[in-house]
Amino acid sequence: MFKTAMAVRKNILYLFDVDGTLTKPRQVITDELKTFLLDKVKPNVSVGLVSGSDYSKIVEQMGGTRVTDQFDYVFCENGVMQYRQGELKSTQSILQHAGEETIQRIINFALGYMSKLQLPAKRGNFVEFRSSMINLCPVGRSCNQAERDEFSQFDMENNVRAKFVEALNEEFAGCNFTFALGGQISVDVFPTGWDKTYCLRHVTEEGFQEIHFFGDKTMPGGNDHEIYSDPRTIGHKVASPEDTHRQLKQCLCVD
Repeated sequence: MFKTAMAVRKNILYLFDVDGTLTKPRQVITDELKTFLLDKVKPNVSVGLVSGSDYSKIVEQMGGTRVTDQFDYVFCENGVMQYRQGELKSTQSILQHAGEETIQRIINFALGYMSKLQLPAKRGNFVEFRSSMINLCPVGRSCNQAERDEFSQFDMENNVRAKFVEALNEEFAGCNFTFALGGQISVDVFPTGWDKTYCLRHVTEEGFQEIHFFGDKTMPGGNDHEIYSDPRTIGHKVASPEDTHRQLKQCLCVD
């Protein structure tokens, strides 16, 4: 497993979302898909990860740095943080960009809004401050897997996060911020333009003939939508890691 010798690769880049695309939400990639990506996909094309999560969460979900570092590109927090072989190459700060006053306004409004929600469960860590974004989680990121799944089902039936995004857009209209569904249970907050298309600026000079993106949250309001629909990419909507595996076999004509 994890072969290092490679034939000459096509001048093509395959970018992958992580949650819901390569892994089940906040879970670890299967050995089968991991082996397929590194033994079958990578010898044919360049491969990269682009996620709203920070580096440590991506490493956890990919099964460790030994796996993560074999990807040609690792774009964290939508690509605003760029890692190559475990080394941070570039980053931006949402705090420096927006300022303390605006950040506090968003957090205070979000906490007030979430405090009024009646959900099947509420736990801790409702606001996670990252280098380039704020992650808002109505159920709380401290929830266990059963509580996460329960909230996800409740959200699908009641549009909890979609209504939250609507309220944020109304409250902060004109503030040049984007609010998008993130992963399975949260809402991502970032300066407009700091969506996943941000990562494309890091590969422009590579001159790829094609850039393919695989993601599950590709609908308007999802955090994969902008890069999926960008004219610089060929978008692939997937329904699960198993679907990603199937589509990759079709794209590359490999088993």
